[in-house]
Amino acid sequence: MLRIANRVLLGLAGLLLLVLGGSVLAVGLGVDPPSWWIHDGRHDVLLSDADRTRWRDDGWWWPTVIAVLAVAVLLALWWLVAVLRRRRLTEVLVDTGDGEGALLRGRALEGVLGGEAGALDGVRGARVSLTGRRGGPGARVRLLLEPHADPEDTLHRLTTEALAHARDSAGLTSLPTEVRLHGAKHAAERVT
Repeated sequence: MLRIANRVLLGLAGLLLLVLGGSVLAVGLGVDPPSWWIHDGRHDVLLSDADRTRWRDDGWWWPTVIAVLAVAVLLALWWLVAVLRRRRLTEVLVDTGDGEGALLRGRALEGVLGGEAGALDGVRGARVSLTGRRGGPGARVRLLLEPHADPEDTLHRLTTEALAHARDSAGLTSLPTEVRLHGAKHAAERVT
């Protein structure tokens, strides 16, 4: 969802800047703007001295400007943190049983789980990513199924074999998993 919002916001900001910049450039090159446009001609300025200083002496002006800028900065920081946030779990805390713990690389567990899921009958490919916290991870599994595969059987074998092995080997009490099944498109072959 965040990826979609990110792309939509970037697209809208880019479109707005392109339209405004293009219109200013077109008017600057001599194109006559419509009567409702923000400036009238090649030698017109966007903000005159009177426009820039109109509300300077009013009591609401500076608090409003500061509030709008603060909201803009907070939104920009939220966006930056959301974009830079790691989406994958880098390590999983494994209970060794002696009161200590060991750290298991997240990519290693993803690779083993993906390899075991990809080896199931009827699975053409598997992609696994770990999410959550290192003490309580979750998994996202995407399976590409062969045309002859039974989705119910494949899902049952995934949960009872691959996910159970991963959960037991990492010493986890639970491994919440989101599984997405996609059917492989069968390409028609020419028979001669």
